[in-house]
Amino acid sequence: MMKVSNRQRQILEVLLNRQGEVTAGQLAQAVQISARTVHRELQELEPDLNSHGLSLVKKSGFGIIVEGDEQSLNRFQSELRQSETETYSPHERKLLMLCLLLDEEEPIKLFSLAREAQAAIPTISRDLEELEPQLMNGGLQLVRKRGYGVEITGSEIAKRSFVVKLAEDYLDHSDFFGAPSGQTDLWPTTRKLLHLVGQDMFMAIEQALFQHSKEWLKRLKESDYTRLLIRLSVAISRIKRGHLIQPSVNGNSSGQLAATSFESLSQVTQSLGMGELPDDEIAYLQLLFDEAEHKARNNSAVIFDEKGLELAEQTAGFIRLMEMETETPYSKDRSLLAGLISHLGPAIRRLREGESIRNPLLAQIKKDYEVLFDAVRRNAEEIWIDIAIPDEEIGYLVMHFGAAVERWKLTPGNVRVLLVCTSGIGSSKLLAVRITKEIPQVQLLGHYSWYEASRMPQDRYDLIVSTVDLPIESERYIKLSPLLTREEAEKLRLHVRELALSLSSSSSAVKVKEQGAWERLQLMKRYTSEMIVILEQFQVYRLAEDHEFPDLQSLLVSLLDMMSLEMDSQINTKLAKQLVDREAQGSVIIPDTKLALLHTRSEWVSKPVISLFNLKNPIYLGQDSICEVRQIFLMLAPVDLNKPALEVLSEISAMLLLPEMVKQLEDGNTETIRAFISRNMEAYMKTKLEWREPS
Repeated sequence: MMKVSNRQRQILEVLLNRQGEVTAGQLAQAVQISARTVHRELQELEPDLNSHGLSLVKKSGFGIIVEGDEQSLNRFQSELRQSETETYSPHERKLLMLCLLLDEEEPIKLFSLAREAQAAIPTISRDLEELEPQLMNGGLQLVRKRGYGVEITGSEIAKRSFVVKLAEDYLDHSDFFGAPSGQTDLWPTTRKLLHLVGQDMFMAIEQALFQHSKEWLKRLKESDYTRLLIRLSVAISRIKRGHLIQPSVNGNSSGQLAATSFESLSQVTQSLGMGELPDDEIAYLQLLFDEAEHKARNNSAVIFDEKGLELAEQTAGFIRLMEMETETPYSKDRSLLAGLISHLGPAIRRLREGESIRNPLLAQIKKDYEVLFDAVRRNAEEIWIDIAIPDEEIGYLVMHFGAAVERWKLTPGNVRVLLVCTSGIGSSKLLAVRITKEIPQVQLLGHYSWYEASRMPQDRYDLIVSTVDLPIESERYIKLSPLLTREEAEKLRLHVRELALSLSSSSSAVKVKEQGAWERLQLMKRYTSEMIVILEQFQVYRLAEDHEFPDLQSLLVSLLDMMSLEMDSQINTKLAKQLVDREAQGSVIIPDTKLALLHTRSEWVSKPVISLFNLKNPIYLGQDSICEVRQIFLMLAPVDLNKPALEVLSEISAMLLLPEMVKQLEDGNTETIRAFISRNMEAYMKTKLEWREPS
């Protein structure tokens, strides 16, 4: 006889009783679980459906439906009515036991686990055996002894890391925003896990971070910021429940950690009303801040820092091939280059390591962008000839190009909308252009993280469109899926129409446009100020033939002396060492040129500066020092740098991949090169501000 859990039964009943497709989001809402859990439960149900001659069909852009002949459907529904109902599926049981064991310091009797999970003791024993490898991978051990019980042993730090991973695997970010009092509708396993990760502390911690926000916190990517919140929430809730880190044998002092992190930590713990903490807990919490701050500092917009010149050149070549084949000016879209490099770095690594890639949007992408899909495949295979690129990955690349194609067609609107999308750069941009294409009245103000959007003053926008639940009043935003189905597009269209009508008087409409113009002017001022600072100092230097240097560091010290950066020789030596260390990490030579990009962010640099050096006598860099270099493009920046300055440097570094830029550097002087960069930066600003030339 078929066995299903309560949750699985509810999912099946929704699917079988609805006419047409049901989206994962609709299922999640009906059963009160996350969309991620819906997909996990559907995977477990698929074999049962298949054994009854039924298929679980997922139609991209429409939803999920159970298909089969009428006889098979009737027989399955009859068996479902007669089937045994388990309180928990095997998957839920294991998660429940992990939550129970990780929340206790003492062993739990096997019969107590069986009672909690409402399963037989042999079933619980089998589940525990299957959990052991997962725990061992997390640095933990499952201890089972007759008469003793069951417990999870290991360091408190390992336990906290394991809980964080459970939260990231089983919960959506929006799960953290609901009020604890509203958890009665949640499934027991979800409630247990939310308790374990300290959901009741989550928003208090987030508010404390916001109140005492440091500049580096604002530079964190949304995923890194949310992960910091989860790690802090887990740690603080476990501290409050008495799960403390045992004193370290090495006696690591909290004083060894960054002062900026200590200040942030002190402010947060004071805001939460926490008393004096043990030294090891202070050190651990500071470590969480240090790691997050390190990530923020490494979010350098100098585009080659992490991805490497080879990938950047390959990506630029890929874009040029696409431009030639489709006659679409992709190279003018700087966000396309940055987005592709950001995506391709980890994607290529996963493909080389043999990891499989899933793309739930693939069918819809092939349907909507059939010609573009074929072009992307051909040109990607020409660039990355040593990698087998599956359709799923091609689909993601198409999303980037599709977004670029449709950006040219956007029409300015008068309903100001913020977009919150957690599905990644490509899908968020595609969703943005689809919204604007479907609804011309919309003026998209930008893509924001959930915490930025939730704090944006309400007079700065009219509506938030989000793919996740937000911790704000429901009337301030509308929730859609990243796919933007036909039903959702119509729902949004009606909402925008009503909103546009509510901006009733012509004076209010004028005010909206004036506010948008004012914001654009403010943005333009910030970016152009940074451009002027950087370009005013730009200089081309020529070294005489009689200059010879024993090594790269000696040459760089001489170059820095020429730049008159108002630093003494000792500082120049240290800065040169940083540049040499950066060169040792990977290629700095622009492919097919004799130009090297040397760059670093340093505590000894007070403001961003770029310079070009023409060498009469070549130097040799790269692996085995065999690459001839006759020009050095030097880019220096402070460690702490505002976002506009970072983006300007990123854009200039991306220009080095343009053949026209390389030609300018080879033949031009200070004024002609500055003029070329200025023209490109002007075009970049027009794209950023979504200006349109008069028709």
